Amino acid sequence: MQDKQKTALVLGATGGIGGAVTAALLARGWQVRAWTRDVASAQKRAPAAGIDWQAGDAMDGAAAMAAAAGVSLIVHAVNPPGYRDWDKLVLPMLDNSIAAAKAVGARILFPGTIYNYGPDAFPLLREDSPQHPITRKGAIRVAMEQRLKQAADHGVPVTIVRAGDYFGPQAGNTWFAQGLVKPGKPLTSITDPGTPGVGHAWAYLPDLAEAMLRLIERDGAATGFETFHFGGQWDTDGRAMIEAIRRASGNPKLPVRRFPWAILMLASPFVTLFKEMREMRYLWRQPLRLDNAKLVAALGEEPHTPLDVAVRRSLEALGCVARSSDTGVAVSKAARA
Repeated sequence: MQDKQKTALVLGATGGIGGAVTAALLARGWQVRAWTRDVASAQKRAPAAGIDWQAGDAMDGAAAMAAAAGVSLIVHAVNPPGYRDWDKLVLPMLDNSIAAAKAVGARILFPGTIYNYGPDAFPLLREDSPQHPITRKGAIRVAMEQRLKQAADHGVPVTIVRAGDYFGPQAGNTWFAQGLVKPGKPLTSITDPGTPGVGHAWAYLPDLAEAMLRLIERDGAATGFETFHFGGQWDTDGRAMIEAIRRASGNPKLPVRRFPWAILMLASPFVTLFKEMREMRYLWRQPLRLDNAKLVAALGEEPHTPLDVAVRRSLEALGCVARSSDTGVAVSKAARA
């Protein structure tokens, strides 16, 4: 019989943050029930042992209720692929998770973002900074957090951890994996979407997932609504990430190209993903950093992998660099050819 105190239901276990949280749960001895529409495909994408894969649709409230039976934690990390129909899907999905959590007495862990915030809150984002989003997706994110606050007011414990741009071994649909580099190909150049000299906040997913689980498991964890900011990897001038990728490639002169914002804008009316990326451009034009003082006060420290190690592991997983069998040092596939 499963121990409810350490049994979690993960929605979005094949995604970046969902996959990282799943790995962290397993490492900490949790029983993990992963919910997906296509079990066979999910098992190929996330073949970790110990996951109880179950078929289901996050839009099906009754099925969500059944899947949550006996769990103490629901990780709501599911999003419609490619940002399609966000306005029609994400809130009903969240409502189903909230209803399930209330029925079984579970806590909800929700990965937050910085999309909630507009430029009036920059450059340092705190948990109580004003949320005045300037994008459609940002407004939806605010609405999601409002739903979660209402749920907490009615007895559902909620923990939200907001972070900057994701990267990591399991991160696929991210600026790092789809913007800076090209997955599955040797590194021949880096594409930089940022503004020269402007700082940027990055979140290495294994570190973020570890912080989330420490917050969930800490003594005296709040029973109501709590939010935390994860500081992550702060790139002071937009160059640290670029140089880390160069070092991982073994080529300190790897070319850096500007991100084609103009082309993206022309194509955005026809490609949903491009439209969403265009809306996020303001996050690359101004420095913004997450204040993690509250998280550090709760945990004593923030989990932190050195940038070079985090970038190397990410590029290896993306198939952009290979690990040398002789030295254990990651080198570009092109350099080995």
